[in-house]
Amino acid sequence: MIELQPGKYRRSIIRLWRYVGLGLGLIILYIVAVSFNFFWLFGGMPDLKTLENPKSELASELISEDGKSLGKYFFENRTPIEIAQISPNLIDALVATEDARFVNHSGIDPRSLLRVFKGIVSGNSSSGGGSTLTQQVAKNLFNTRSEEFEGLLGKIPLVKIVIAKTKEWILAVVLERKYTKQEIMQMYLNTVSFGNNTYGIKVASKTYFNKEAWDLNVTEAALLVGMLQNPTLFNPLRFPKNALTRRNTVLSQMAKYDYIPVEDFEIYKSKSLGLNFTIDSHNTGLAPYFRESMRGYLRSWIKVYNEEHDTHHDLYTSGLRIYTTIDSRMQRYQEQALEEHMRQQQKLFDEHWKGRNPWIDRNGKEIPGFINSAVRKSPRFISLKKDLGEEEAWKVMRKRYKMKVFSWDGEKEILMSPIDSIAYYKRFLRAGMMSMDPRNGHVKAWVGGINFRYFKYDHVKQGSRQPGSTFKPFVYVSALDKSFLTPCDHVTDAPVYFGPADGVPGGWTAHNSNNKYSYQSLSLRQALGKSVNTVSAYLMKMVKPKTVVEYAHKLGITSKLQAVPSLCLGISDVSVYEMVGGYCAFANGGHRTEPMTILRIEDRNGNVLQEFFQKQNQEISENMAYNMLYLMRGAVEDPGGTAGRLRQYGVTEDNEIAAKTGTTSNYSDGWFMGMTQHLVSGIWVGGEDRSIHFRTITYGQGGRIAMPAWGLFMQKVYNDQTLVQYRKGPFNKPENYVRECGSVAADSVDTYIPPSRSDDEGVLF
Repeated sequence: MIELQPGKYRRSIIRLWRYVGLGLGLIILYIVAVSFNFFWLFGGMPDLKTLENPKSELASELISEDGKSLGKYFFENRTPIEIAQISPNLIDALVATEDARFVNHSGIDPRSLLRVFKGIVSGNSSSGGGSTLTQQVAKNLFNTRSEEFEGLLGKIPLVKIVIAKTKEWILAVVLERKYTKQEIMQMYLNTVSFGNNTYGIKVASKTYFNKEAWDLNVTEAALLVGMLQNPTLFNPLRFPKNALTRRNTVLSQMAKYDYIPVEDFEIYKSKSLGLNFTIDSHNTGLAPYFRESMRGYLRSWIKVYNEEHDTHHDLYTSGLRIYTTIDSRMQRYQEQALEEHMRQQQKLFDEHWKGRNPWIDRNGKEIPGFINSAVRKSPRFISLKKDLGEEEAWKVMRKRYKMKVFSWDGEKEILMSPIDSIAYYKRFLRAGMMSMDPRNGHVKAWVGGINFRYFKYDHVKQGSRQPGSTFKPFVYVSALDKSFLTPCDHVTDAPVYFGPADGVPGGWTAHNSNNKYSYQSLSLRQALGKSVNTVSAYLMKMVKPKTVVEYAHKLGITSKLQAVPSLCLGISDVSVYEMVGGYCAFANGGHRTEPMTILRIEDRNGNVLQEFFQKQNQEISENMAYNMLYLMRGAVEDPGGTAGRLRQYGVTEDNEIAAKTGTTSNYSDGWFMGMTQHLVSGIWVGGEDRSIHFRTITYGQGGRIAMPAWGLFMQKVYNDQTLVQYRKGPFNKPENYVRECGSVAADSVDTYIPPSRSDDEGVLF
């Protein structure tokens, strides 16, 4: 045996330590080089400020006045949650599966790295990963593998991964020093992806099980944790078998580390996935038309706010919390009421037009080439024509294929061409409805259409149509406020002629809906309640069109109005949004109240960026406003009133309701405006095109096609005992109120018998 001489042995030890020291030095030098991006080789690192304030993309959320989520704006659907609000079952499943020594390591787990190294050497790919939860947080929060942090060496595939891993180790150590284990766990669960554009455990719980994160049971928690390894492969919707196998693997890990008893594991693994999938999208949830309307406003507001405050807020990523005036209960009731009503109206409409197309001219004849004209205006045809030419575009539009379409019996799949599809949707009646608290201008409910997924156009604010007789109160208040008449004066139902002296060269005479004149002397309440056109024309002749336009504008109508005599019958297009705002002046003591939709906006940390306040201005006297309510109550309370059918909904007893129905020429538009002491609502119903409508007043008048939705809505509101502030009751009468012409009791006596149907109303001709 050859023995090493003492000198040689000592030199070997020294040489070994030198190699070890050199290796450690090179590692330290490498880490320093990565940290400081030596010679721009390794790419940058997040700065200290970013480390202290880690941020991820958070969805901005719309919140109702009663504290319910109305929906979100997002690129990544993510809402943060506190660790205390997460089920212990999920924490246990996560630690058991992803990082069993999470509470013991300092960001890097040497044992896991050694296991991975052994796996690589032995070729065992199932040995698991070496990343700790802290390292995954670093990767998710700071996106170290993005081009932003890529250096010159980042172009080399294998080297790029090594550098990225190194950065994650460095960041993990820093995170462990700056945050507690609970805070790191919270960061992780708020940033990870669960597939289906679902980020963070709060959203995942809602999406897959429709419950809050703190309510997750053991099997639900195991399924969600199992998805983290590969949200696509273990997606329970697309690959339920994979998801079930992975969930049971997580349950096995929980049993292995004593988070659940072994006997419970045997029970849990036999359970089904138990999904209750309710994915968030811009097409689902409460108030989709309202959310879409607010989107444009909020983006404009954020742009101005950023410029004024030198900030970088973004609607889709900054996690803003937008507190709205919408009441989730009333919103739900209005959506339900409109759906119930429109389902019935569509059934009547389809029966009414059975065997015929509903697009007709003024003579009741089908409009030739109506659908071809609609096709030419469609965005799809315009795009195809630009790319392929007109002939090829028509070929594509005529080709049939399977498509999902809306129906009142649920979504269904039909074989049809794009042209067939346009014709199919033209047959559907549309609607818009909005409710507002006149005291403060708070918009409580907003339903812009019958189904947001298939009918995106908002008929509350985006769309405008002729209001017909619902415009008459603006004519009446003009005459009363200018002292031409008192609330109890009478006007004869007789023809009123407008000629060249009135600015009508060819002459015009207003007709009643039945083309007859009773020549009866009617009180203003009778005339408005029965919607007699000749009386409105008489008032218009007295006050002149410009005065009516002036009053309508100062009370809340913002659209351009034609200052012509026929305006007394509502010929100028307005929106539901404007009409509700305008009517609120009558219910709010003469104050014009701007519709208010947002209360305040906060950042992700709860700091208030801006509060919003109501805007009111006294435009008519309190007495005059109450006079108008008195007149409009005639439509509900008096014989022959156009809103008398409201009694069948149980909303009139022990209650005061001021209302007005409206119908336009050929029954193209049906309107109803309803006011109670604390709620003003408006609804419009009609076809997408004015040529699509019922053919008779029996079905086409506003009291039939629109009013029932209001009755159903108020019925639901009154049945909700939590909405006590909107209970039945009288309108607030001004102190020392005196009507010029006598007592209320005497004025409300009505013996007038109309010459035709009691439900006929003023129709524009």
